[in-house]
Amino acid sequence: MYLIPRRWLLAALLIASPLPAVPPAVAQSPTDQAASSANVVAEPSPADAPAEPTAAASGSASLTGSASDGLTYVQPPERLVGLIRQGKVPSDLEELLALEQQQKKIAELAAECTVNVQINGHEAGNTQGCGVVITPDGFVLTAAHVAERPGLRVRLTFADGRTYAGRTLGMNREVDAGLIRIEPGQNDGRPWPHASLGSSEDLRPGMWCVATGHPGGYDLDRGVVTRVGRILSIRPGSIVTDCALIGGDSGGPLFDMQGRLIAVHSRIGNDVADNLHVPVDHYSDSWDDLCAGKAWGFLPGFRPVLGVRGAPDSELAIIDSVHRRSPADQAGIQAGDIIERFGQDAITDFQSLKDAVDQTMPGKRVVIRLRRDGQVKRVIVEIGRDPRSD
Repeated sequence: MYLIPRRWLLAALLIASPLPAVPPAVAQSPTDQAASSANVVAEPSPADAPAEPTAAASGSASLTGSASDGLTYVQPPERLVGLIRQGKVPSDLEELLALEQQQKKIAELAAECTVNVQINGHEAGNTQGCGVVITPDGFVLTAAHVAERPGLRVRLTFADGRTYAGRTLGMNREVDAGLIRIEPGQNDGRPWPHASLGSSEDLRPGMWCVATGHPGGYDLDRGVVTRVGRILSIRPGSIVTDCALIGGDSGGPLFDMQGRLIAVHSRIGNDVADNLHVPVDHYSDSWDDLCAGKAWGFLPGFRPVLGVRGAPDSELAIIDSVHRRSPADQAGIQAGDIIERFGQDAITDFQSLKDAVDQTMPGKRVVIRLRRDGQVKRVIVEIGRDPRSD
């Protein structure tokens, strides 16, 4: 496990009395790491579709329980209780060292349930991010743009390099919340190491927090990377911290200074201190729908666009016109083309093409199969973002 060097932490704590100014709310960039990132929520193709939902996948599991039920809870020493609850700065060296020891214990335990997530999505590229195991039977919270769509096969890698198979379940794309389940029968009947659950209800600016993840992707020699920071602000759909996130961190966990999971990494903005996380309460609020594999909404500021027009009542997905400098134009799609396949989705008419685009996150590179003058062609298009969705 890789920790922030102690001298950096000491310096940061000693000068951390004023909180940094909160950056303005702007369209943020997802932090997943790969050739592509996606948030596809269409029903999976038959080849990838999961079997009939099991009892656990249909919502018998619950995102409830005390913090002591998980692995990561660490009872703080009495002298730190007020500091942790109120988000204060250490008043002396002894308090400073006690806070350092507290975050170190949490980081070591958090590494055991922080996983790297790799998904083979559309043919044009894969998605890589993070997740956090939150139940002994293998439910994993992640970001929706990492999970992509329900029913995809997932490879989950733990800190020690062990890998296991999983499936994506549901996602609330409005807040970037996604759910994965580790396939049963892979751990010899033993419970999975899982995080202690907290709540995002009583958080306040200034509170200390611990972020873990795999920035840049999984690296066995380096291990899980820990960052210590503070909550800057609480927004309706997100928590803002100064725990710097980069590509590969999306879907990783954010803990309070008692080791309770309070949020999941979502996206980064234009400032190093502008890091957004999905409050954990959003997962509990829609737990049954997530377990049932339902997916809905758009991430604010990320409504996808292809840049073509066609007749909605046509029996084929015939392109009538292509907007100049649009993603479709840049990919070489032309008026008169008939779209037959969009990534994994079979396209039967223009409405099904529109639905497929609506279910893909901007930035995703998708292989499109089309027919032109009787010949089949394949093009790769990078889905754009509609500026009107900000």
